[in-house]
Amino acid sequence: MATAEQQLTHEAVSAGEQRARASAAQLVRRGRVAMQALTHADQARTDEAVTALAWVVYREDNARALAELAVADTGLGNVPDKIIKNQRKTFGTLRDLLRVKTVGVIARDPAKGLVKYAKPVGVVAAVTPSTNPAATPVNKAMMALKGRNAVVIAPSPAGYATTRRTVQLMRAELERIALPADLVQVLPAPVNRAATQAIMEGCDLVVVTGSQNNVRGAYKSGTPAIGVGAGNVPVIIDESADLDDAAHKIAASKTFDNATSCSSENSVIIPQAIFAGAMAALQRAGGYRCSETQKDRVARALWPNGKLSRALLAKDAEVFAAGAGLPAAAGKARFFMVEDEGAGPDKPFSGEKLSLVLTVYKVADFDAALAQVRDVLKHQGMGHSCGIHTHDPSRAQRLAEQLDVVRVLVNQAHTFGNGGSFDNGLDFTLSMGCGSWAGNSISENLNYRHFINITHLSTTIPEDKPSEEELFGAYWNKYGRGGVR
Repeated sequence: MATAEQQLTHEAVSAGEQRARASAAQLVRRGRVAMQALTHADQARTDEAVTALAWVVYREDNARALAELAVADTGLGNVPDKIIKNQRKTFGTLRDLLRVKTVGVIARDPAKGLVKYAKPVGVVAAVTPSTNPAATPVNKAMMALKGRNAVVIAPSPAGYATTRRTVQLMRAELERIALPADLVQVLPAPVNRAATQAIMEGCDLVVVTGSQNNVRGAYKSGTPAIGVGAGNVPVIIDESADLDDAAHKIAASKTFDNATSCSSENSVIIPQAIFAGAMAALQRAGGYRCSETQKDRVARALWPNGKLSRALLAKDAEVFAAGAGLPAAAGKARFFMVEDEGAGPDKPFSGEKLSLVLTVYKVADFDAALAQVRDVLKHQGMGHSCGIHTHDPSRAQRLAEQLDVVRVLVNQAHTFGNGGSFDNGLDFTLSMGCGSWAGNSISENLNYRHFINITHLSTTIPEDKPSEEELFGAYWNKYGRGGVR
């Protein structure tokens, strides 16, 4: 039998869950009412709503204020880079969204007798992380409204103040253009697991960026859900690469917002023939090469109890160097390189570090480099992405053919390319689907297509029925017409 204390605890939890469900139900009701304002909206009016959300975060004063609040709120990253993230991701996403149709007829295929109509999915629950408490909420809200949906943001508790302020700005801008503020809502404080789970269960679609616990919770919610996988990007520099160009891009990507991005390079794999030159280039780009003793200090500081230390996550180089007991010269570097071998649970440097630490592997040749990438991803980051710096297209093709990843970036800075860039064709997003390899339902960048339902109008066409010979002929010729009975 349960003790009195256990019974009281159970009753308190049950009461808390009931309050969370009631609050979630109210938010969903308000969202459904707000959606009615877009029921008969044309594409132009819908795009005005999307543009309103983008503008309010893109404008310089708000982008800066939200960046400053995010760093103060979470202790993660740095203000200049968060300003860039707020503006660049919002601008790129707006570009993508304004180029597509999501109202009425969105496609016609006369040859198949099909006409496709876009419809809303309903009220979206958007779970967002502490690493991007402003950029991710607006990114998902823009996509949701592009489909004429309403959205309820479920923020990380660590970034709540920033996300709440972001939502307040979006709501005010919607009202300024005569649209209901409740098209965008945020969970009320205090945000906890019960509140997040309740909104996931009560809405029509869940889109989760953040912890894998939240992703698993979304898939268990009973609501259609889109989750993303963990990052842990490994990148190869091969013998044909421009070493200084590769090092410059890796350094810029690794250090952006103090490595808060899931697309930040976590390891670089270098064949021994160019190892010395590549390491020199990385040092010229601002990398500090740790000795074995210093590597041990970094490991003890970064994983003091077997888990990543929040005291060093996404911190400035000077703060990290001091916290890890590195010499003063290290504090003047941009990032820190540790050399390692292998990958797996007993090799912590082979995982995602969310800090300015880059693991370096020296391997025999390209075949060994590919194998090392596979081992790293098998340990963590399966399905997410990898990259290569090369002038040999066949090398990049081998990675794409042989590795279970959604994205392979060639001669690019991962943080700036993986979630869409102005010089590649990937959709702008802050949520990267990683396919079934990571237990995800999508194997592409989250985009507007995931926020619409499609009605297919089908009319008859001339019969398209091939003969038996056309379909079975090659098989019959090879194996005969017999077979299992």
